[in-house]
Parts: sequence; structure tokens; C-alpha cells
Amino acid sequence: MLNDAQEDAAQPLSQNKYRINDTENVNSALIVVEHTGDLWTCALRKICLTALWLPLGALIFCYVTASLFQADDIHETHCRVYNVVPSISAITGISPQRYVWRICIAYHLGPRLLIGSLYYNYHRERTVHIKDEQTRIKATKLGNACYWLNLVELFALTGVTYVSNRENYFIHEKIFIVFMVASILHMLCRARIGCIASDVLEPVRTNRLVWSLFFVAIAATVGLIVSFLRHRLLCRPLAFTWFSVCEYILATTNMVFHAIVVRDLPQHEVKVVCPERCKTD
Repeated sequence: MLNDAQEDAAQPLSQNKYRINDTENVNSALIVVEHTGDLWTCALRKICLTALWLPLGALIFCYVTASLFQADDIHETHCRVYNVVPSISAITGISPQRYVWRICIAYHLGPRLLIGSLYYNYHRERTVHIKDEQTRIKATKLGNACYWLNLVELFALTGVTYVSNRENYFIHEKIFIVFMVASILHMLCRARIGCIASDVLEPVRTNRLVWSLFFVAIAATVGLIVSFLRHRLLCRPLAFTWFSVCEYILATTNMVFHAIVVRDLPQHEVKVVCPERCKTD
């Protein structure tokens, strides 16, 4: 049991976190306790790294398990030529790997929406400091383009995940093209807005990295298209292998591109806060 002195010492500690609302009726048997202050806090770095590891871990899992136990299914092509590396669509379109991939992508979408909104506000705050009106308008348009391209990319990622090539190849292929175009344009707009008005604003710290990722993505896209045409039109051996290699490079650059927010906003946190409320009659 606590003595009176201990009870008096413990009371302020609990009142720092909770507010007991019993002013209206002190004789009531019910006590309303309202939680005030920070309800939940998490570093933005942890959220972003978790969002990165979900698809990356699922991709590694699907590749390893499919290669070990379902090699004949994932290496089969319409030309029936020799193939070494399966495509992402092949390893994530078979069962049970498809369920692991879809669950991880579902949990990946929430943080990605958050990151897109954070970058939108981040670029908008930078745009305020641009004095030249034409440059400010251009920066605003680039910021809006980044935001909407991020949404299109997310919707395309969702579509290409839940509509597999085995279920509907035609739709899967078209959604994949939209995803590639949106992701590359997103990188380009982010790279451009990161160095705009460099005479007034310091370039974004990850801007060089974004440019590097953009050029790698362009090279991988060219290789992917050439390999795909050689496979579909000429049925060359290992053509689909090179297509798959380029596809993995594109996926990796995309993941890194969306994970570099941890360098642009390294100290930021996500909080759920209950504001102080005054009870009125």
C-alpha cells in the first residue's frame, strides 16, 4: 500500500498524461478520462524503410521459392526457348507466391501515399522562397506533376499486382507500360524540381542520386524493350532472360527512388496527437 506522501507524489505523474473530466458532477460514479498529448510517434525513417523492405522481401521470397520448387512454371515462355532468369510477373503470378506478393504490396501502398504527400508539401515549401514568378510557376507545376504521377504509379502498381499475366495478359501488359512510363516521368520531374532555382535554393541533397537513378532506369527501359522485341518477334534464346534482368533493375531503381526520403527528411517523425479540448456548455 502507498502512504499519503506516496499517493500525492504519484498523482501529478498520471495527470501529465491524462485529464479526468469530473467537473460537472462530482457525485457521478463514472469518470471520463481523456488522453491528451502524443498518442503515437514513429520515425519517418522506420516507416519508409519498412515500406521498402515489404516489396523487396516479397520479391526475394518469390524468386527463391519459385526457382526451387516451380522452375518449370516460371521459365516457360510462349516461344519455348532457353531461359535462365524468370520475370517478376512469372514469379509473382503463381501460387502461393502471388498471395505473399499481393499482401506485401497492399501494406506497401499506405506508406507510399504518405511519402507522396510529404514530398508534395516539401516541394511546396521550397517553392515559396523562389522570387522569380515564372520559375515559381514552373516549380509549382513540377511539384503537382510529381504528386499526380506518384498516384498514377501507385494505381498502376496495384493493377499490375492484382491482375497477373496468367489471368489477363492483355490488361497486365498495358498496366505495366503505364507503370513504367509514370515511374520514369516521376523520376524526371523530381530531378528537375530538385535543382530548379539553384541560384536561390540549395539543391535537394539527393538530387544527384535521383538523376543517376533516372539514367539507369532509361537504360534499363531501352534494354527491356529491345529484349522484349527480340523475344516476341524473333524468339531468340536468352532474350527473355535479358528482359527479366532489365525488369529487376527497373524494380530496384524504383524502390531506391522511393526510399531516399530518409535522406531528404532524416529527422522527421509521424505523430498522432490528441489536442487539448475545452468543454463548453
